[in-house]
Amino acid sequence: MNDLRIRHAALPDIDAVLRFWRTAAEGTSISDDHDGVARLISRDPEALLLAERDGTLVGTVIAGFDGWRCSAYRLAVHPDHRRQGIATALLDAAAQRFAALGGRRVDAMVLERNERAHHAWQGAGYLREDHWRRWVKPL
Repeated sequence: MNDLRIRHAALPDIDAVLRFWRTAAEGTSISDDHDGVARLISRDPEALLLAERDGTLVGTVIAGFDGWRCSAYRLAVHPDHRRQGIATALLDAAAQRFAALGGRRVDAMVLERNERAHHAWQGAGYLREDHWRRWVKPL
């Protein structure tokens, strides 16, 4: 893992991140476009964490904090690089960010049908709260 570098995304990374998510992430959302990612980076320049190996994007996580709750989104690792500790390294970096901001709880939104992701989050020590049903409305 010594060759893994985790850094914050910048505006020039947006197109590469969007291409990466089409390959590595399960599903997309209405905010997975250039303007949506640009708003994220502009509003919170440290939220989108990228994992790179030899200059190649191999993983992402969005580590958002609204001042009350920490939220993790878009944890994704390229299929050719899975099971190598990249997701763990990204979540560790997110946890460090959250701790520095004073966060005390992390919520992770995961598609119900994404069984692989459920196992990954469970392996990282997250607990599934089945009593919550999230309702969303596009604005």
